[in-house]
Amino acid sequence: MRPVLFQPYEVFDYLGVMYKLFTALLLIGSAATIAQTKVRITTAGKGWAANSVNAVIFRHNSLTSFNNTQYIAYYDSAQRLVIGQRAIGSSRWTLQTSPYTGKATDAHNTISIIADGEGYLHVSWDHHNNELRYARSVRAGSLELTNKLPMTGSKETKVTYPEFYRLPNGNLLFLYRDGGSGNGNLMLNHYDTKTKKWTQLQDGWINGEGQRSPYWQMAIDKAGTIHISWVWRESPDVASNHDMMYARSKDGGRSWEKSTGEKYALPITAATAEYACRIPQHSELINSTSMSTDDAGHPYIASYWRDSTSTIPQYRLVYHDGQQWRTQQISQRRTPFSLSGGGTKRIPISRPQILVASKKGLVQGLLVYRDIERKEKASVAYCADITKGQWQVKDLTTFPVGLWEPSYDKEIWQKRQVLHLFIERVEQGDGETTRAIPPQPVQVLEWSMR
Repeated sequence: MRPVLFQPYEVFDYLGVMYKLFTALLLIGSAATIAQTKVRITTAGKGWAANSVNAVIFRHNSLTSFNNTQYIAYYDSAQRLVIGQRAIGSSRWTLQTSPYTGKATDAHNTISIIADGEGYLHVSWDHHNNELRYARSVRAGSLELTNKLPMTGSKETKVTYPEFYRLPNGNLLFLYRDGGSGNGNLMLNHYDTKTKKWTQLQDGWINGEGQRSPYWQMAIDKAGTIHISWVWRESPDVASNHDMMYARSKDGGRSWEKSTGEKYALPITAATAEYACRIPQHSELINSTSMSTDDAGHPYIASYWRDSTSTIPQYRLVYHDGQQWRTQQISQRRTPFSLSGGGTKRIPISRPQILVASKKGLVQGLLVYRDIERKEKASVAYCADITKGQWQVKDLTTFPVGLWEPSYDKEIWQKRQVLHLFIERVEQGDGETTRAIPPQPVQVLEWSMR
C-alpha cells in the first residue's frame, strides 16, 4: 500500500498565559532552575480510542527515532497497524497502513517499535499469551514491513508485553513474558545488526518458580548497563503485587548483579532478589511502570502505592544514590482508590513515567502522568534537585486525555533532553471492556524544560 502524506490536524503553541505560570524553582544554595519554555503538539492521524491499547505505559516504544527521523505506531479505528514517520521537528507525517491487524479490544495487545543501529524498523504487536507477531522494515528507513518473522523459534507461542530496547552499539534487546499472569517467566532476546539474527540470552532468568510472575520496567544507561526492576505478583489479582526488586547487567544481559556488585546466581527468585523497597501486598501497588538513570548510572524507579496508615495511593520514587536505596513521596493526592481483580483496570490515575537529567552536578527529575484530580490532563511533576525532594506540578495539555498513560521517545530524550510524548485521548472499561468513543487524534507533544 502506498504511503499517504497527512497534514497535521492542528499544531498548538502554548507559550502564552498558561505557561507563564511556570515559575522558577529556587534551590537552596543554587541558582539553577527548571523553566517551562515551549509546548508544541502535532497530529499524525486518528486512532482507536475505545480502550487504552494505544496509550498504555508499557509501550516500548510508541515513538522511536533514528538520526533525524521519528517513527510512530498505533491502531486505527479498524484495528489496523499503522506506521508513520517524519523528520524530527516537522509537522508533516507520512503514514502507511500495514497489512496487519491486532485485537485492539484487549488493552494488553500493544504495538512496540524500535529502529536498530542501521535504521531498520522492528515492530511487534497484538500479544496477550499468544504466538509471536514480529516484522521489520524491508529496508532502512522504509515503512513497508516484511512478512511475519520468528525470532529464535523458542518459547514464542505464549507472548505478552513485547518491549524493544536499543543498545549503544545499535544492537537490540527484546523483552517479553512467556506464560500467564501469576505464572510466567521473563525472556530476553538479542539482535545483532551485522548478522541480522536474534539469539536468546535469557530464559526465565527472573523466575516466579511457578508461584508468581515478575512485572518489570527496564532502562539502559549511557554506558550500556541494563537496569531492571520489578514487583512480584502472586496471582492474576493486581492486589497481590508486592515489593520492588532490582538487578543490572554490564555485559549486555548475559550476567546479572545487585547494586552492590554481587553477582546473581541465575535464575533470580523471590528468595535471592535484591529488594530496593519492601511493599506489602494489598498496598494498591501498581505494576509495569517506568525506570530511568542519571549520567552516573544510578537507577530511578517510579510507581505508586499507599502507606498502611492511608487509603490514598501516592506517586513515589525509589532510587539508588550510589550508597543506598532511598524512597521519596512525590505527590500529595487527596483521592482514595483501591486496586483489585484481573485484567486492565479503569484507574483514576495513570502509571507514572520517570525521566531524569543531570545538570551542573544535580539530578533533575520529571514525572509524567494523568490524574483525575487534575481533570485528566497530561501533567508533569518536576524537581530541580531530587535530593531535595521539592516537586512542583504543571499541566502539559489544556484538554483531558481520558485514560491515557505516558510513553515517549527515549532516543530524543537521551540526546537532547526534550520530551516527545505520545498523546491520544482514550477510554477504558474495567477488565478487557471498551467504551463508546470515536477515533481520536494521535499526537506528539514536544516539551523542552530548558
